[in-house]
Amino acid sequence: MFKKLKIFTAFAAFSMLSAPAIAEDVVTDFQTWGQIMANINLGNVSGNENLKNWRLWLEGQGRFGNDSSQFTQSLIRPGVGYALNDKVSIWAGYAWAPTAEPISGAQGPFDEHRIWQQLIYADTFSWGKLQWRSRFEQRFFDHDVPDPGKNDVAYRFRQLIKFAFPMQFISPNLSFIVQDEIFIAMNTPQKGWITNGFDQNRGFVGLGWKFNQMANAEIGYMNQYINRPHNARPDQMMHILGVNLFLTF
Repeated sequence: MFKKLKIFTAFAAFSMLSAPAIAEDVVTDFQTWGQIMANINLGNVSGNENLKNWRLWLEGQGRFGNDSSQFTQSLIRPGVGYALNDKVSIWAGYAWAPTAEPISGAQGPFDEHRIWQQLIYADTFSWGKLQWRSRFEQRFFDHDVPDPGKNDVAYRFRQLIKFAFPMQFISPNLSFIVQDEIFIAMNTPQKGWITNGFDQNRGFVGLGWKFNQMANAEIGYMNQYINRPHNARPDQMMHILGVNLFLTF
């Protein structure tokens, strides 16, 4: 188990540290992100056996930038899912993301709306837990960049892989968390703002604590690298304190 832990930790560290090589000028920032996510089994909460495979996804996030001194972005993401079996589920939903500095740039604060679909594979092994999430987003913005009157849909693919390694030698409730998520823009709807190709990467390492069967918390460090290959704005690297609460009903 420790050998696997070293390999996956090295993988996460490489993902975080290799990103700055993409661009010479990178603006950095320290941010704090908080997340609450609830995965609700509609059969359990309703008592209706016919709904046992249906799920409700309720997620809220608050992100604070400029050295965690001001609001940067929030995220409200509801969705509905269906469990194909005990390991695989499919989902679809909506997200609203009001956005401000330092992400928004010169055009000022704006709202982003997303339609999203995802597939999740989650399993437990002798060494710990694995989650594999593939998400596809259709993104809509309430600003016109860079061409006034032109605001096409932006398509983006996201792939997340997450490992949770139990730390039984300390506590049966404690886990070491390693994850990485890569974002790929699928088109160039607004050249200079969004460009087809590598969009960003988020690597996370931290600790997870299981309170009970319904609640888990994670705290740790996330490195976010935002790539802007055809934008007057420089690339950005965020050093993030992440605090997450996951609820299951």
